[in-house]
Amino acid sequence: MKSSFSDIIKSETPVLIDFHADWCGPCKMLGPILKEVKEELGDKVKIVKIDVDRNQPLATKYQVRGVPTMILFKNGEQLWRQSGVLSKEEIKQKITSA
Repeated sequence: MKSSFSDIIKSETPVLIDFHADWCGPCKMLGPILKEVKEELGDKVKIVKIDVDRNQPLATKYQVRGVPTMILFKNGEQLWRQSGVLSKEEIKQKITSA
């Protein structure tokens, strides 16, 4: 069964949403960084990738104007958002302080 977006972001575990696009160069750079973040933090974070071209209503709802855009949610609340590529350490710091 597929969870709805609102169910996913209501998690007590921080959820990092990566709004990306297949044609976006910086998005391709961010992918491996997020994979390392997940490997290092394990169950302390959920990382969900959302293709803005396939999910335009969701991208519009969260006012994603550029990709990549990362939004961190916990208990349904937006805690942080950032557009562009960040280092693994910067992303981990944002997640662990959530």
